[in-house]
Amino acid sequence: MIELTIKVATLPVPALVVSAGDRAQVRFLEFFAATIRHPNTRRSYWRAAADFLGYCEQLGVTAIDQVMPLHVAAWVETLCRSVSSPTVKLRLAAVRHMLDWLVTGQVIPHNLAASVKGPRHSVQRGKIPILDPAEARGILDGIDISTPIGLRDRALIGLMVYSFARIGAAVGMKVEDVFTQNRRLWLRLHEKGGKVHEMPCHHNLETYLHEYMEGTGIASDPRDPLFRTIGRGTGQLSGNTLPQANAWAMVNRRAKAAGIKTKLGNHSWRATGITAYLKGGGTLEKAKTMANHSSTRTSQLYDRRDDAITLDEVERVII
Repeated sequence: MIELTIKVATLPVPALVVSAGDRAQVRFLEFFAATIRHPNTRRSYWRAAADFLGYCEQLGVTAIDQVMPLHVAAWVETLCRSVSSPTVKLRLAAVRHMLDWLVTGQVIPHNLAASVKGPRHSVQRGKIPILDPAEARGILDGIDISTPIGLRDRALIGLMVYSFARIGAAVGMKVEDVFTQNRRLWLRLHEKGGKVHEMPCHHNLETYLHEYMEGTGIASDPRDPLFRTIGRGTGQLSGNTLPQANAWAMVNRRAKAAGIKTKLGNHSWRATGITAYLKGGGTLEKAKTMANHSSTRTSQLYDRRDDAITLDEVERVII
């Protein structure tokens, strides 16, 4: 069996592709290695393709050219019972793109997923849990900054909430991506899609980053990761980039220590920052630019100002 090593994951080729021959295997691997540059997208698409082809195997399909639209539709129906509609649409899109690649490589004659419709999904309000500004301030103030891990955690949380940075862009930063311009500290974020986004630091974030970089001694290592893991048994920063999963665990650990019961994710800080900005009189158009969104419709999903109105109206029910 051919295997492709991408980053740290070894990804085996599904049996249905193996049975189609070496040319099909190479073409299948090329789809993930050559057409998808972002590691998170690559991981998601691989899981979707492997799940779909594994499902077809369970239905008795023995070769990828035997797959029919009925198999795709049955897979979609099965997914709808276990995952959300956006996840189903994402996985179906991944399979469509993968099959398109196999069609252009003359591995299969037609894209049999093209005619299958996914579930309808329309939202006006995001479902990412957010914090009240006072709760966010409580978490930041409650972090013990006498240690490298405390300085790191406060700087990372502050960066996400004050700059609206995605976690992938935040943990992907190098020390040199924090720089001085016009006597202020600026950030350089490498966002998805290859976009480079630069913006000035909020004065609180400027303090957090200065204290973190100077207090841990990483300011002299411009090419090294900005946010790093803690060495086992040392309590000091290592040279390794902090994984997103570790950041998620840290966020929830800090929230729990502050008595916050809301189940948070890394993206909660982005949503919290955008909502706080809009409550402070900011505009949706500027929020779009600061968050590096492609449209204001995306930024609106992070606008949770109406939550307070909804709670006030609910309390009018007096029984």
